[in-house]
Amino acid sequence: MNILIVDDEQGLRHTLTLILGAEGHETRSAADGTAAIAALAQRDADLVLCDVRMPGMDGLGFLDGYKKSGGRALVIMMSAYGDDDSAVDAIKRGAHDFIQKPFRADQVLLVLAKAIEREGLRAEVRRLSDEVEALRGLAGIVGHSAPLQQAIDVARKAARHPTTVLITGASGTGKELVARLIHRESPRSVRPFVAVNCGAIPEQLLESELFGHTRGAFTGATEARTGLFETASGGTLFLDEIGELPLALQVKLLRALQEGEIRRVGDSVASAVDVRVVAATARDLESEVANGRFRADLFYRINVVRVQLPSLRDRREDLPELVRHFVGVFNERLRLRIAGVSPGAMRLLLEYSWPGNVRELENVVERAMVLADSDQIDVQHLSSGIREPGSVVPAESELDLSIKRRTEALERALIARALKQTGGNRTRAAKLLDLSQRALLYKIKEFGLD
Repeated sequence: MNILIVDDEQGLRHTLTLILGAEGHETRSAADGTAAIAALAQRDADLVLCDVRMPGMDGLGFLDGYKKSGGRALVIMMSAYGDDDSAVDAIKRGAHDFIQKPFRADQVLLVLAKAIEREGLRAEVRRLSDEVEALRGLAGIVGHSAPLQQAIDVARKAARHPTTVLITGASGTGKELVARLIHRESPRSVRPFVAVNCGAIPEQLLESELFGHTRGAFTGATEARTGLFETASGGTLFLDEIGELPLALQVKLLRALQEGEIRRVGDSVASAVDVRVVAATARDLESEVANGRFRADLFYRINVVRVQLPSLRDRREDLPELVRHFVGVFNERLRLRIAGVSPGAMRLLLEYSWPGNVRELENVVERAMVLADSDQIDVQHLSSGIREPGSVVPAESELDLSIKRRTEALERALIARALKQTGGNRTRAAKLLDLSQRALLYKIKEFGLD
């Protein structure tokens, strides 16, 4: 260990240097508290042995100053005055231990060994806590592909700062999971994480939901209500599908972000808020800005750090791990004992384009596990849309009303059927589909049919 000895007696400094040096420790010395703080500012130590009574800055003054400066070394106080009150006071102020002078060499080494052992245990606890937090922070985010890991790396770097983050990606890629990861790994993790889907609340209620309202602000407002900005005070507000926000509310959101204050509906006085905003969207906000549907100033304000999540078809190598993850989840939730997926079923899962991304995969695995009549998911347990790419939209998507996703699924199904009908002849398939050959090649690559 690197040890600093602080004592006004030169003889004691020399004796301790010999004792500790013989045990392989590196030592430095200082004659008073002021010199000790200066030495530690140049290079911190692992442990400090410090006398209580010294001329100039005494030991307790050193202890206060060192702890206030953020010093992390263990401090063991020494005193020739057997005063229990001094020992208690030193411990209260942050000292690790207290040793009374005069002392024998073996006493010093015993106190030192206890300090080293305790610090080793604390370091191990910190290491294990960090590992648990890392696992907890990635809960639900499964996969090791380069595109996913790149996105997680950006999110983790952004988490340490109060910067506004915009998470983009197709529906079902896990945007809220990443938002929660950012919150958990931020200094705000002990405060609330509040999520709201901007497209799921009627426009006339959205302002009140975000900013709150006063009593009598509108018909039905029989009492004052706190908005989500205030609810998330000190923490993180996740604005999912921010592209759905009406233009009028975009102005008020911009003011809240720029000024750090909000005004409840019906109130004439603004209130300060301390909220870190993470926004997410499946829309192309640059196009929305160009078409006048999203304010450019708000876009630039939320697009400080962007986390782009890849679609599942762009990280197919993660699919087996995701399937294993969902099998484990649903085994526990549904009290099943499914061991895994047959090679044939896994091949079909890998070949499918997954327009609904991870959310669709989760639904497919759950359905297959419910239908499985053995200890593994087999081909016959998968929906017809996955077993036969030429069929229409998979059964799992029947309730999906997204025109974009349904159109993509239909395009893929028609292209797969045309390729099957022509024996893979792309020129003939392009004629059947009324597409140029170049457009067909692009679609084949996009949907992973090559």
